[in-house]
Amino acid sequence: MARKQTSISRKQQGAVTLRTILLVFTGSLLVTLLVAVFITSVGYFRGYVSDQLAGHARDGATAIGLSLSNAIDGRDPVASASLIDAVFDSGRYLSVTYLNHQDEQIAGRAMTLSDVGVPSWFRSLADLPLPVAEAEVVRGWSRLGTVQVISHPGRAYQDLWRITIGLTTTTAVIGGIGLFALFVLLRRTLSPLHALEIQAQALGQRDFRKRVAIKSTREINRVTDAMNQMADDLEQLFEGQARLIQHLRRVNNEDPVTGLASRSAFDQRLKVEVESEEKAALGVLMLIQLADFSEYNQAYGRSEADRLLLRVASVIADFVTLHAGAFAGRRTGAEFVLFLPGVMPADAGVWCRQLVAELDGVYGDLASPMDTAVHAGLAKTREGRGARDLMAAADEALRNAQGRVESSCHLADPEKDGHHNLETWRVIISQAIRQQNLSLWLQPMVNEGRLMPVYHQVFSRIESVEGALKAGTFVPMAERFGLIADLDRLLVRRVLERLAELPDQPLAISLGNASVASESFRSDLLAQLQQASSLARNLWVGISEHTIHHHRTAVGLLVRALGRLGVPVLVDRFGVGGVPFSYLRNLRFQGVRIDNSFIHDIDTHEDNRFYLESVVAIAHSRGVKVFATGVETAAEYSVLCTLGIDGAMGYHLGRPFAADNQQTGD
Repeated sequence: MARKQTSISRKQQGAVTLRTILLVFTGSLLVTLLVAVFITSVGYFRGYVSDQLAGHARDGATAIGLSLSNAIDGRDPVASASLIDAVFDSGRYLSVTYLNHQDEQIAGRAMTLSDVGVPSWFRSLADLPLPVAEAEVVRGWSRLGTVQVISHPGRAYQDLWRITIGLTTTTAVIGGIGLFALFVLLRRTLSPLHALEIQAQALGQRDFRKRVAIKSTREINRVTDAMNQMADDLEQLFEGQARLIQHLRRVNNEDPVTGLASRSAFDQRLKVEVESEEKAALGVLMLIQLADFSEYNQAYGRSEADRLLLRVASVIADFVTLHAGAFAGRRTGAEFVLFLPGVMPADAGVWCRQLVAELDGVYGDLASPMDTAVHAGLAKTREGRGARDLMAAADEALRNAQGRVESSCHLADPEKDGHHNLETWRVIISQAIRQQNLSLWLQPMVNEGRLMPVYHQVFSRIESVEGALKAGTFVPMAERFGLIADLDRLLVRRVLERLAELPDQPLAISLGNASVASESFRSDLLAQLQQASSLARNLWVGISEHTIHHHRTAVGLLVRALGRLGVPVLVDRFGVGGVPFSYLRNLRFQGVRIDNSFIHDIDTHEDNRFYLESVVAIAHSRGVKVFATGVETAAEYSVLCTLGIDGAMGYHLGRPFAADNQQTGD
């Protein structure tokens, strides 16, 4: 079906427009009519001057015949020659001949037809006939001979030339004015058709914002109104679907009181962050609880309690926006949880105390004169510690903090700090950038109906003395140190080199938040892709939904520039950025990649399955592909195929492998 649509599109691009057809057809009729009138007129005037030429010859022959018959003795050759010379010298005759009964010339004069005052090609084209007029010469009852006269056609050719020039000029002027008026009329009448064509193309690309305001004939106006109404209906349908998607996302993943992630949604995302082999990275989990919240609820009522929770959630949301990749949720009652990826425990402790102090101020203002306290427990990720163990460690730290009456924070396992401090991480990342020590690992994005992967997702790794460091480990640190743009430049260079070697193997990369926000990086990226020419079209560029939410202007500029280069762009980590789904209407993305947290256990999670089914339907209605990541089981993949997903990626379908040796495994 796709091939058929492509063929039709190519045929339409090569077809002439309706205005051109009407202009050529009507213009041809007008030109044909004018040419016919011109030819008829020229023919009429040619016949007219020919008749005049013949009449002039007859009159001349009659006059000479009468003169020779009466005024002059036609039997006298000298007198006859004198008369003929006098008539011929007038220059109005080509030849005058006096013949006897034996057709012998008695007297006569003639000249050759040379310069007649018109172009030679016109004389050849007109080719006026030269009729011979005759008259009898008699004396009494005796017939003396015959006078033959041929008129000179010079003046006839000149008259015909002037008439032809006039007709040509008149025909050209009338034809030019007529064609111009026809062009203006057709352009004015059919002008809505071009706007309708643009609108139809926009509708084909699922862009419902185009409207046609140009008015023309009654029939075209009705078509225009119908197209505008259809665009309005489709836009309202899309907006309704987008609102439904947002509603489903909020119902399934947000706490109804605070707007933060629900307990189940947070746990799913935490599991992906902590336990996924590629994404697992250092970080700190923070549990926060308001002391004596139940007493506050009883004293002030449910509405005031909800108001307090909403204020606390607002402070936590503001805190999360300051830390790239961080996310927060509400567990039960007045207990909140945050995860900060790429954060050292010492820094987390400082930030935790600041956050607890701010929350204590909010709590104290609303609960006065009650005594208030806010407690927090922190636990850091480490190898072998899953999401459940991490949560248990943070909960134990929270219980230790609650052993104090005043607000406080407590860090679990403070004696087991990692061996890399901030300065060590800075040195490792800076050295990798300087030495271009970055290796590529690939994981296939699989489509059930295709033999070859849709593309290979690129993961970067840094080689260190302790082995390969995964992107999930060093990327948060690079974001923190402001080095992510340099890492992404190196990544793009390596990926384009890979595409130059294997142009038939499409690749996909994910850009960092700071990289997209950097104008210099965007300029460097576009320059690299322009230099790569057609190879760049085999590179999918991923931009996280979190980046779209916080850097919409920069994302818009980059997406439009990549679109002009033919580079496909996809929304990465779709569903966790809190961005209204309607941004697909304003920016031309070619795909969305669902976050792992929605895929985990989708075979048993009815809410996520319904949400993803709705996303697939609305995305496909916009011509946007939907990809899934984090597929770990056959049951998950089976559900995704049933939902009509365009591609899936995960350890069940293929593990990452080193791009250099094409060997699978980790």
